[in-house]
Amino acid sequence: MSYKVAVLMGGSSFERDFSLASGKHVLRTLEREGHQVLPLDTSSSLVDVLRAEKPDVAYVALHGGHGEDGTIQSLLEYLAIPFVGSPSWVCRTTWNKSMLPHIVMSHRGDATGPCFWPRLACLSAVSFKDLGAAGALDLLSERIGSDYPFAVLPASGGSAMGINKVDGPDELAPAILDALSFDDEVLIEEWITGVELAVSIVGTGSEATALPPVEICPHTGFFNTEVRLDPDLVDYYAPVRPSSLAGDAAEAARIRALIERAALEVHHSFGCRDLSRVDLFWDGDQVKVLEINVSPGMSELSLFPMASKAANIPLGTLLNNLLETALKH
Repeated sequence: MSYKVAVLMGGSSFERDFSLASGKHVLRTLEREGHQVLPLDTSSSLVDVLRAEKPDVAYVALHGGHGEDGTIQSLLEYLAIPFVGSPSWVCRTTWNKSMLPHIVMSHRGDATGPCFWPRLACLSAVSFKDLGAAGALDLLSERIGSDYPFAVLPASGGSAMGINKVDGPDELAPAILDALSFDDEVLIEEWITGVELAVSIVGTGSEATALPPVEICPHTGFFNTEVRLDPDLVDYYAPVRPSSLAGDAAEAARIRALIERAALEVHHSFGCRDLSRVDLFWDGDQVKVLEINVSPGMSELSLFPMASKAANIPLGTLLNNLLETALKH
């Protein structure tokens, strides 16, 4: 069935360019599927346009603030416009990466689960500017339970913006200032090494399924913003190569299944709806989850479309199913 679909993109976040690329790919795909697409670069006129155009359903292709923190979702809920993706209350909890251990452990209860996460400390800009937290950074190794290198990054946001690898104390203050230029809270985490993966999830509750994990192999350094923008700086393997997980095929299959279960645990723990992408590492012993994204990238170079292709699901088919589901919410 054909629908009038508002594709929300752009906006004013640091991730505007990523969002525009996602939105344009989504709208081209939906047009090929026969839908009437209303492309909207979100601005102060958004509500007036939505009320005048009366779309059947919205697709949120916004990344970063306003698109993933619950802002646009709560507005669409207020306007009674169905939309693809998690409700506003879920987005507010996924937005801050420091929430992940607490949400998963709360959902898990006394049971055990397949996913783990980096040990971390979370400090606010106010802690540094007004409360003297800078004078206690010598406690980091003790509090986190590991020594350098550390990952320093904004507590909220995506596209690897503001992330730095810190190899010693002299690099710590500049990295913290960089992270705080993107958010008012900073995470300082143990540095995780291993096989970097992205697992895309489609569905809600018991019907949610994991698409094939995508293996991410930067040529140098780590998967930062520059690498994400330049396909010549990184190799992707969809699905993950068995040899990257284990030398034995059966063991590699077991590990891949564990990785997919870990991603599903995170999706379920937050109560995510429709779709998400979980970024993680296989460190050779455990699945270490970094974050969950409720508005995964959908550009031609993004990980979610790669996973859909690896699963032999045309992106148009997947988006059609998501629209149908959204209209039933």
